[in-house]
Amino acid sequence: MAGKFIKFFSPFVRVMPEVKQPQREVSFKEKMIWTALVLVIYIVMSNIQLFKPSGSLTTGTDALYWMRIILASNRGTLTELGIGPIVTAGLIMQLLLGSKLIKIDMSDPYDRSMFSGSQKVLSLFMTIFTAIMYIVGGQFGSLTFEDSIFIFLQLALSGLIIILLDEILQKGWGLGSGISLFIAAGIAGQIFWNLFSFINADKGIARGIVIAFFQVIFDNNPDTNLNDILIRQNVPNILGLVTTIIVFLIVVWFESTKVEIPLQYAGYRGFKGKYPMKLLYVSNIPVILVNALYSNFLLIGQILLSDTGLLRGGFIPEFWLDLLGKFTVEGAGETSRLVPSFGLLYWISPPYGLEALVADPFRAVVYLIVFILLCVGLGKVWVSVSGMGPKEISEQIIDSGMQIPGFRRSEKIIEKILKRYIPTLIVLNGIIIAVLSFTADGLGALTSGTGLLIAIGIIHQYAETISKEVAAMQYPSMRGFLGLD
Repeated sequence: MAGKFIKFFSPFVRVMPEVKQPQREVSFKEKMIWTALVLVIYIVMSNIQLFKPSGSLTTGTDALYWMRIILASNRGTLTELGIGPIVTAGLIMQLLLGSKLIKIDMSDPYDRSMFSGSQKVLSLFMTIFTAIMYIVGGQFGSLTFEDSIFIFLQLALSGLIIILLDEILQKGWGLGSGISLFIAAGIAGQIFWNLFSFINADKGIARGIVIAFFQVIFDNNPDTNLNDILIRQNVPNILGLVTTIIVFLIVVWFESTKVEIPLQYAGYRGFKGKYPMKLLYVSNIPVILVNALYSNFLLIGQILLSDTGLLRGGFIPEFWLDLLGKFTVEGAGETSRLVPSFGLLYWISPPYGLEALVADPFRAVVYLIVFILLCVGLGKVWVSVSGMGPKEISEQIIDSGMQIPGFRRSEKIIEKILKRYIPTLIVLNGIIIAVLSFTADGLGALTSGTGLLIAIGIIHQYAETISKEVAAMQYPSMRGFLGLD
């Protein structure tokens, strides 16, 4: 099975453009420059509109309106697909590896490189598939054959560029990963916009909640007061601002909370250490994977089940199609969006805003339960395939020449002790991030609840990475100890 899988992707891996790993030590300053350059390129692409030969591009109703910030996607531009294909391909590969459908020895450099190359090829395949789905599903309105070809080529080539931008950082030329960088930048931009936008919303009050607050306080208009911005529907409000601050502080506290296992060096008495395991052991990975799944369900659902979907008007009774999903259009013009209003897709979609939460609390409870189960389940899968399981951690501890005081130096003993902690941390991680994301969405945070959690986690990871790089720059001999080699 594994041999056939690798052989299928091998020809594509050979011809796939590749970013070479640096053959020298890349300085911290150079990494910062590459990281900034990658981000600038992505932002520029996010502001270049797709070209249509026959005239200006029109966009249909947006099925992924609420998901775009998490997918680092900008509608109608070269980043229309965002990081969705990359995340989906990574999820598929990890699930195949975790379920043992493919057997790859990650300690073997060849197998590891082929796995990485195959994942990159699959990302391009998913980009091509998603681009076709967008065109067929009417995301760009009615298109001629020539228009479809032009838009498809733009989406496919820009998708390849995004894959390579991510690889530049992953290979060590920059800091972190492109996926994390693009998501964090998009979410930070949205929060800034919702804080300081001068564009008028209800009653002539500014959209940005900070601007709106001072406008209401210092404006002599008797028709406006603080109640007007306390809870505004689909517009930033005071409740959302307070929710954002509280969730931010809670997540930062959880990120810094750790379970520490005491260690000591086997060959040197008196030398002790600790192995820290964060309470959020899997961090924000599960919510990214869940939202990647959800975005694909939503896109396919729109193509098949909307009023103009491929299955409507066919031999399948409307009743059964409605049970799978039924969509309604909200908003108008550029902000028009398809929203699940009935069926399975409705029950697994989050309620956005306090009004939606109160209108159907039973749906909110069902969604929260499903969300928690998915976060816990995908968290377990991620731990098993990413080398974060008890067995892998015990091997790392033994290889580093350490042991747990009071216990015999054995991988099986350390693994048994770690099994007391890691499964529990995975479950707690899934519950905590699911509840926090649900709360932020329901109370109307300044960005989506999932997006807020992801951004906080990414910023925290970047802060740790930068602090390690700075320490390694001052003390080069510590690079191995800090995990930078």
